[in-house]
Amino acid sequence: MIEILAQLGDGFLACLHPTTMMMLLLGIVVGLLVGVLPGLTLVMGVVLFLPFTYKMQVTDAIVLLSAMYVSGTYGGAFTSILFRIPGEPIHVPLLWDGYAMARNGQPARALGWTLVAALVGGLLSAVAMVMLTKPVASFALRFSSPEYFAILVFGLTSVIALGAGSLANALISLALGLLIASVGTDAIYGAARFTFDMPIFADGIEFLVVMVGAYGVGEVLSRLERGFSSKPLAKISTTKTELPSLAEVGQVKGMLLRSTVVGHIIGLVPGAGATVAAFVAYGIENQFGRRRAQMGSGVVEGIVAPQSAATASVGGALIPLLALGIPGSGATAVILGAFMLHGIQPGPQIMMTSSAMVYTIFASIFIGIVMMCVLGYFAIRPLVKILDFPESIVSAFVMLFCFVGALAIRSNVTDLWLMIGFGALGYLFERYKFPIAPLVLGVILGPLAEESFMNSMISFSNDWTVFFTRPIAGTVMALAILTLSLPIIGMIRNRRKPSGPPAAPHLSPVGGGERILTPEV
Repeated sequence: MIEILAQLGDGFLACLHPTTMMMLLLGIVVGLLVGVLPGLTLVMGVVLFLPFTYKMQVTDAIVLLSAMYVSGTYGGAFTSILFRIPGEPIHVPLLWDGYAMARNGQPARALGWTLVAALVGGLLSAVAMVMLTKPVASFALRFSSPEYFAILVFGLTSVIALGAGSLANALISLALGLLIASVGTDAIYGAARFTFDMPIFADGIEFLVVMVGAYGVGEVLSRLERGFSSKPLAKISTTKTELPSLAEVGQVKGMLLRSTVVGHIIGLVPGAGATVAAFVAYGIENQFGRRRAQMGSGVVEGIVAPQSAATASVGGALIPLLALGIPGSGATAVILGAFMLHGIQPGPQIMMTSSAMVYTIFASIFIGIVMMCVLGYFAIRPLVKILDFPESIVSAFVMLFCFVGALAIRSNVTDLWLMIGFGALGYLFERYKFPIAPLVLGVILGPLAEESFMNSMISFSNDWTVFFTRPIAGTVMALAILTLSLPIIGMIRNRRKPSGPPAAPHLSPVGGGERILTPEV
């Protein structure tokens, strides 16, 4: 314990370095802006900044992206509460009570409760992150290649099972990502695969090109199809934040702690992320909370639960990333890409070989959460002001960042054409309801899974049963199979149910007699 505190203290001192502190502040500001702008998702924002970290020190790069990740879970709360427009899917549950409280004449109070929830949930989750990462990594030191392969399979199946929409579409998306990852020269035998005698494919397709194209260009193409039709928003010139008293916070401390624990645990699950955490935390309060009958009418619980869970999921998602090399969310998948761009593979060894960097990242999370709340308190009016920007102008800047980012890695024009191609693919995925996350995770984790599989086959004389006969690997593979089987079993049961009259869509009250459709998770 004393050793952990000493290393964390060194991490705080490292964060005071001017460059690191500048990257931390920049990440917080950009994350808030990304969260406020509707349509510019948190993952897309992190992806757009990933290429600019290529020439940075690895610690500064991860601090920048992690700060964006943290503040992005909070920035969208402003538009959700004030305009009933969630800047992120994360904040859809928040607007059900946040917007209702604002409509009841208490927008400042709603913003204050959101800030407290983000602060408390984020800090408690950060404490748990510091305490758990090293034990998890120490346990993972027992792993060999079969265990690593089993964990990678579990990460991929979790993304499929927890993704919204069709399971078949998620499987197709993952398979396509694995196929893209196989392009290039085989790392074990040196054989060329799917290169079509083109030198640019010999080193494979850069996952950065895939991410920037699928998320960034694909989103712009979707907006273009809609004609950049976002409606202008009403101005709120007297917006401010009113913090609750300590006595009021004490009245909901149990619910705040419960939602934080739920968010942190869900963050640990590969593929879940902040959106799932927010919906689950809100659902728990809606079903079992003290004021469950009033949920949706503007009660504090409906604001605190989803926001604290969303911010707490960040600390949870960073644990499997750092300790196991498995991203716990879409944003941490991009951060994993940043590590790999700098030649570092997160996993059990990172706590031994790069502990100073890890604890600097831990310290930056603590500082970033506090900075995020301070900036959110004082900068609410400028943040809301950026909503005046036309959607077409914002999209133009997104495209500019996409092209600069795709060209930054290999300085090859072919990457630009590939990015455009993956942008078209991302647009088609969006239009036909195929999830992009399994595609991206397949591109990133595919080579790692292949390497672990081939090393296992070489080490154990092509005995594939090793993935099931070794205790740890077998347990993880069983969990992966169970994770994949549960949605399939649910689909079969639903098909066997007798057909009846179509059910009305579930409506959630938002105050003032208005209602919105509850989206699927």
